[in-house]
Parts: sequence; C-alpha cells; structure tokens
Amino acid sequence: MAYIETENARLFFEQTGPEGAPDIVWVGGGGTKGRDWQRFQTPHFDAKFRSTVFDNRGIGLTTSQAPMPWTIEDFAADVAAIIRGACGGRKVALVGSSLGSAIIQQVMIDYPALVRVAVLMGSGAWSTGWGWDYQEAEIDFRKKGGRLDGLMSVTHYAAMLYPARALGDRELWPKLKALMLEWMEDDSNETSLIPQWDASLRFDQREALKTVRVPAHVFAFEEDIEAPPQDGEELAALIPGAKLHLLAGMGHGSWYGHKHEEINRLIERVVT
Repeated sequence: MAYIETENARLFFEQTGPEGAPDIVWVGGGGTKGRDWQRFQTPHFDAKFRSTVFDNRGIGLTTSQAPMPWTIEDFAADVAAIIRGACGGRKVALVGSSLGSAIIQQVMIDYPALVRVAVLMGSGAWSTGWGWDYQEAEIDFRKKGGRLDGLMSVTHYAAMLYPARALGDRELWPKLKALMLEWMEDDSNETSLIPQWDASLRFDQREALKTVRVPAHVFAFEEDIEAPPQDGEELAALIPGAKLHLLAGMGHGSWYGHKHEEINRLIERVVT
C-alpha cells in the first residue's frame, strides 16, 4: 500500500500502467473510492498511460485529522500533493466526476502548473437551484440520524445516476443493481456523505474560473439529474477556451457500468 503524508492528511493511492507514460490522475466524486476507477476506466488506459487513483479525504484508506468542515480548497491541496508525490510533479491529465470535477476545477485555479489538461464530468461552477436543494436535503437527513440501506439506497441513487433507458433495460439493470448493492454494502457513502458533500454544497468558483488558462473539456450529460446539463454549459462558458461535450442519453453515473466504453474513448481522445 502506498501513501503520501501531508500536514493535514494521509493519502492512499495506487498506480497502474507503464512508468514514464503520460500521467492521468483520476479524482472521484462524493462516496467513491479510487478503486472505483479501476473497474471501468483504468484498464482502457493502462497500455498508453500511467493512471493514479486515490481515496479523497473522508473515505477509504485516506485519513485526515483536520477539523471539519473541509473546503474544496482542502481537497484540491490533496490532489496537488498526489501529483507532486506520486507523479513527480509532472503536468498530468486530470479526470473527475461530480465533486471530483469541482476539486479539479480548484486545482486548475490554485495549482495550474500541475495540470496539462482537465476532463470535468457532471459538474458546475457552483451549487444552486435544484443541485443545492438536493445536496442540502441529503446532508440534513444524515445530520438528523437518517441513513439509506439496501435496496432502498440502491433505487434512490440509481434513479439519480442513470437515465431512464438504462434503468428500464432488463439486461443492464441487474448488472447496475449488483454494482450499486456492492457500493452500498461497503457503507462508504454513508460515512463520507456529510464531510464530502458539504464541500460540494458550498463552493462557488464562478469568478476564479474566468482566470483559468488550463485546457479543459466539460462533459455534460444530457440526462444528468444531479448536475443538469445547464450547469456544464455555464461551466464551459466561464473557463476560457474550454470545450463543451454534450453527451446524449447519459446520466450522472453513466461512466460507471453504462456508457463507460464510449466515455473512455472520448477521454482518451482529448487527453492524448
């Protein structure tokens, strides 16, 4: 097991792919571990790229004694430490989803010299409207002692992550259900929800993103309920030179067991 020690965290990471190949660092969203990228993403890239995955603070084998609430800047500092410690400080491609994308956006703001290109999936420049209400409701539910378990949690989050065509696919749904059950039985989502989602709820990068000069690709999913495509459109408009990719028939979690092959091909194209 490999760790990077910082003043405020002990960061667990893993690497695959050839030494000396171009680096991709994968940044997970709320409730996801680094290993989640290893199921559907990194095997596609391991022949040509070195992939680094890690657990954000608040989940998995990464630990932090820093007082909460943690900010998006705290999470971005962790990513910078990963790049410096695991990738030798070389410029890397950063790929993220949801909260992971927001973290990458902050890395682009605070540590632009570390980023070669960024892929931002299912993201926005700030939390507002439906996105704010949804996240605040989840956090408040946990603060009052609530939790989601078993099939109830699976159906709740599946409806947030996948489009109707995927949920209604009688061959695909059992596979997605098994993936979701595995995730929920691990209990990581429940333990990480408040510390990670609070940062996702409260960030606002709208002004700072206008100063970014890092090449960026925004993947907005046309049927994304958690981060509606308007959020991605706004994000791409704020980052100078960013390219918007509006992906039809996909939802917030389509990278995980739904349209991952199509998404991987697009990621490979834009980071090469």
